Amino acid sequence: MPKDHGIGASPKRREDVRFLTGNGNYTDDINMNGQAYVHFLRSDVAHGTINSIDTAAAAAIPGVVKIFTSVDFEAVGGVPCGWEITDRHGNAMQEPKHPILAEGKVRYVGEMIAAVIAETAEIARDAAEVIEVDISDLPAVVNMKAAVVDGSPKVHDDLTSNLCYDWGFVEENRDAVDAAIKGAAHVTTLELVNNRLIANPMEPRVCIGDYDRPAGDHTLYTTSQNPHVIRLLMGAFVLGIPEHKLRVVSPDVGGGFGTKIFHYAEEAFCTFAAKACNRPVKWTSSRSEAFMSDAHGRDHVTKIELALDADNNFVAVRTDTHANMGAYLSTFAPSVPTWLHGTLMAGNYKTPLIYINVKAVFTNTVPVDAYRGAGRPEASFQLERVIDKAAHELGVDPIALRRQNFITEFPYATPVAVEYDTGDYHATMDKLEEMADFAGFDARRAESEKNGKLRGLGVNCYIEACGIAPSNLVGQLGARAGLYESATVRVNATGGLVVMTGSHSHGQGHETAFPQVIAEMIGIDESMIEIVHGDTSTVPMGMGTYGSRSLAVGGSAMVRATEKIINKAKKIAAHLMEASDADIELKDGTFSIAGTDKSVAWGDVTLAAYVPHNYPLEDIEPGLEETAFYDPANFTYPSGAYACEVEVDPDTGKVTIQRMIAADDFGNIVNPMIVDGQVHGGLAQGIGQALLEGCVYDDDGQLLSGSYMDYAMPRADDLPFYEVDHSCQTPCTHNPLGVKGCGEAGAIGSPPSVVNAVVNALRSAGKDVTHVDMPLSPNRVWEALNG
Repeated sequence: MPKDHGIGASPKRREDVRFLTGNGNYTDDINMNGQAYVHFLRSDVAHGTINSIDTAAAAAIPGVVKIFTSVDFEAVGGVPCGWEITDRHGNAMQEPKHPILAEGKVRYVGEMIAAVIAETAEIARDAAEVIEVDISDLPAVVNMKAAVVDGSPKVHDDLTSNLCYDWGFVEENRDAVDAAIKGAAHVTTLELVNNRLIANPMEPRVCIGDYDRPAGDHTLYTTSQNPHVIRLLMGAFVLGIPEHKLRVVSPDVGGGFGTKIFHYAEEAFCTFAAKACNRPVKWTSSRSEAFMSDAHGRDHVTKIELALDADNNFVAVRTDTHANMGAYLSTFAPSVPTWLHGTLMAGNYKTPLIYINVKAVFTNTVPVDAYRGAGRPEASFQLERVIDKAAHELGVDPIALRRQNFITEFPYATPVAVEYDTGDYHATMDKLEEMADFAGFDARRAESEKNGKLRGLGVNCYIEACGIAPSNLVGQLGARAGLYESATVRVNATGGLVVMTGSHSHGQGHETAFPQVIAEMIGIDESMIEIVHGDTSTVPMGMGTYGSRSLAVGGSAMVRATEKIINKAKKIAAHLMEASDADIELKDGTFSIAGTDKSVAWGDVTLAAYVPHNYPLEDIEPGLEETAFYDPANFTYPSGAYACEVEVDPDTGKVTIQRMIAADDFGNIVNPMIVDGQVHGGLAQGIGQALLEGCVYDDDGQLLSGSYMDYAMPRADDLPFYEVDHSCQTPCTHNPLGVKGCGEAGAIGSPPSVVNAVVNALRSAGKDVTHVDMPLSPNRVWEALNG
């Protein structure tokens, strides 16, 4: 019988009450006394030299408060990058300055040139339109491979080239991989594109800077997934504000998908301008601005080779990838195509030799950074596509080929430097086969053909690394921040708890799931527990929410802090009952002496903690509040098997997804309903990438897909009813909850299953189609079908 509370139950999300009734508190809902508004004049050319900026006409408009250009930021640092990559030759990556406002040159369409602060947003916008900027156009570089050719126009004149880094991993394996591929019985080669995406969270970015002149205190309200990281990067490296003088508040946030992890120039500007103008300064992004200023995602071009022996065992994988960085390095951009991508190229398979080469390239486009999955979707897509192609070339069943090469013994050290602690890939594939009814596919295909449609079936597996830890390891790999998480648990005198966490919630359901964990540990009702997050003045230093880390890392910090609470409470209970604390047990909110019927309630103990009449203060200090920092020993490794069935209209090339089936292993599950929702959302975004979404620039660096007129987002009728399962559970061995991440899985596992299904459908028409690049628009599919 399903549980109705605690770990494993599915209570409705408590935060949804305020969202559904219009009582959410988003950054744009915040308005301050004396607030002014900023509008940014953005470049409409991709590459050019700024000859002059004339602001006189704009400054004369009534209501204009102040106009800023780059000269106002000469003493200010640039937007920092949070991860440094060392290339395969041992050299540090090229790292250009990322100015707040363009200095001397513009490098992409959408870069900020000037900022107008005015009494209203309308006045600021009108004034920005009359600023005269003289720019001499320079040749733009958009194509990554062309950008690294000798003689190509340089995005940054002070760099030696447009190559940020040339990364090889594992470099010591390179010769062995080359030899294995050369001597293999069969080699499958595939060239593919992982298309550039725009995250498009429901809420655009917003920020408000405020300055308390008497106290010298700065406050930034912003739409961020990790306010402490923003405080650290902006305060220390950009504006030089001591952390105790800078408060960052991230209230309710309407979706992030990675794009709200990063520190943006607009945040630094509003913080700086609030002090310069001595009044609050607010910016709310328009959707058009978001398209050309939010960090984009993906954008890899890859050649992958899979070598097999005569028995169809995988013997080696070699990849060569060009990864787009855009014009500047966003916060975690360098890590995405390297450590978050290369280390997952083993997938679910026991391939003994792997070599990954990644060339990160600067282009005259919006900076690119992490988007839901961040490196893991890119790895899974190329690996699962090349395996499907190999099965076709060898004439073997693609599921059987995967099963033959599955890792079966754990822990398993991959040749790309990570160790999977647990997993059961046969179990998830077994569950997928049970759910998908593969035996009935031929009949479903025949029915589709009767209706003039082609039907295809695609299957794939995935594994991802979540949690991004431990700090000492990622520090050696170039991370410029720790990747632990924190929690403070404060118990009130009457027994209720306030839990302050560095993990930020922007759709994950933390306010529901976290109390389930703590309530189960203590044995109290979840309604007695309040979750507080998003304010650096209130919560302990934490790293925020991304990489499917909240429960595995943030939840583990809460467990450790709650364990401290329970241990102290047991000592108080022991004094109250005149027993040894070693004999005290806590169950269902009651402390008891083991083997007796003597007990004291949770509320009585918590009251005694604050009214210490019955125990010696020299042994136990008053109060009941504890803090814990949790730094994981390893990543967590969720995995799964996905299947997709599609129908293709041969007359138009339109693809309709008939079934999408996901069997995942997320370890222990705290709230099955929330996990289902996370998988559903990831599947929608993965299907969107596979079929619809694609960010496109022309050769001059103009963004052609700069609105919803040209950028196709998935709608309800583009998506099927999902069939999901997470009953295959191999608990994580190194965190106290045994949990793994779940938030990105759907976006990782679904794109290859969709593409595999479409290719399978086209082959059913007798066409020797090996690959179609995403997005699989009707035009692309029709062209593939018609040669």
